[in-house]
Amino acid sequence: MGTSNTMQPQRSGGHVLSRFVNVQRDEVTALLASFAMFFALLAAYYIIRPVRDEMGVSLGKDALTNLFSIVFGVMLLAVPVFGMIASRFPRRLVLPAIYVFFAAALIGFWMLLKTGDAGHSGAIAFFVFASVFNLFVISLFWSLMSEMWTNDEATRLFGFISAGGTAGALAGPAITRGLVTVLAPADLLVVSAGFLMLALAASLVLRRVRSGSAGNATAPQGGGILDGALKVIASPYLARIALCVFIANIVGTFFYLEQSRLVGAEIPDSAARVAFFSGRDLAVSIATLTIEIFGTARIMQRFGVTVAIMALPAVALCGVLAIWSHPVLWVVAAVMVAERVVAFSLSGPGLKVMYTLCPPDEKYKVQNFIDTVVYRGGDAASGWLFAAISAGAGFASAATPLVALPLAGLWLYTARDLGQAHADRAGTGV
Repeated sequence: MGTSNTMQPQRSGGHVLSRFVNVQRDEVTALLASFAMFFALLAAYYIIRPVRDEMGVSLGKDALTNLFSIVFGVMLLAVPVFGMIASRFPRRLVLPAIYVFFAAALIGFWMLLKTGDAGHSGAIAFFVFASVFNLFVISLFWSLMSEMWTNDEATRLFGFISAGGTAGALAGPAITRGLVTVLAPADLLVVSAGFLMLALAASLVLRRVRSGSAGNATAPQGGGILDGALKVIASPYLARIALCVFIANIVGTFFYLEQSRLVGAEIPDSAARVAFFSGRDLAVSIATLTIEIFGTARIMQRFGVTVAIMALPAVALCGVLAIWSHPVLWVVAAVMVAERVVAFSLSGPGLKVMYTLCPPDEKYKVQNFIDTVVYRGGDAASGWLFAAISAGAGFASAATPLVALPLAGLWLYTARDLGQAHADRAGTGV
């Protein structure tokens, strides 16, 4: 079990954190380590994200559809490798090994880009790598969180921990804008690798101060390399989580591809496109951080986790209707800001709370499978659907919302069903 009492906690008295989050005094160090780890991870990713998005726009909408399929294929190859690592090595070694691998890969891309010979193939490779990197490092972070914190603790603290990532998402673009005047763009990859190593250091601090609730972290988890996929198929609870993630990405990627089409059409300058993406990310981060610090825990404790995970499909329904009626860039940008704010501040933490009631192997193998293969499977499926239905017309095509609307409705229903299943597991009722 965790080192702290899972009964109704008392606030930590004079500690400054008690003004923002319902934390016990003996949880403070672990909470700060979790916050710092997520901060460093998101800073590492957001330092390179505008470059990835600009490469996606420069490659074109048709290439993006193919890239999502490539990323999905890479995930299908990578997950069995992860399953093998997770089955044979202790949990405490899995995250450090993979973080070191990704840091080394960032250094490798830095060396490639410094030669100036990357070209079209290099842009494709970096877009795919950045997409895989983002999902794997964050999935492992949340696997560690679900191991370290119980369900009750997660409901209280995951909003604040998520705020660490949002603060990192704010810091990343700011660091990029500040350093790009003195460093070559390729040199930012080294900075990103440094932040990834800071995240690794924070994870080691967290394991040192907190034993976690998932048993012996020094023993391998055992099982086969495809355990994650098999457990999702066998468990209705996990299948609901996977379905929510899958549909979320089908609908979300509709928005992303439509935005890419409109940005390419309305903003011809490459630097202006990078500035547009950075400004959008800044707006998302400011709004998300405010909700995470002051609202996420209160909403989940007052209204339940079910409301948190249903918020995103509700916003998506409204967004599809808005873009259908007004398919212009500012509407798409506004919808994507609203969608990401709700995803990061409410639905994302709510879904991660679901894993705290799972056994250790599900916290790693299943969560990684859902966060990577299922997540990118939604990307690939939406790309195929978008290409087949809209034929370049985007949401101006009447057929697209006819597909997106029922999907969003199914997503909303599944989220409600998942919330009920979680309440039953937790023994709290509805």
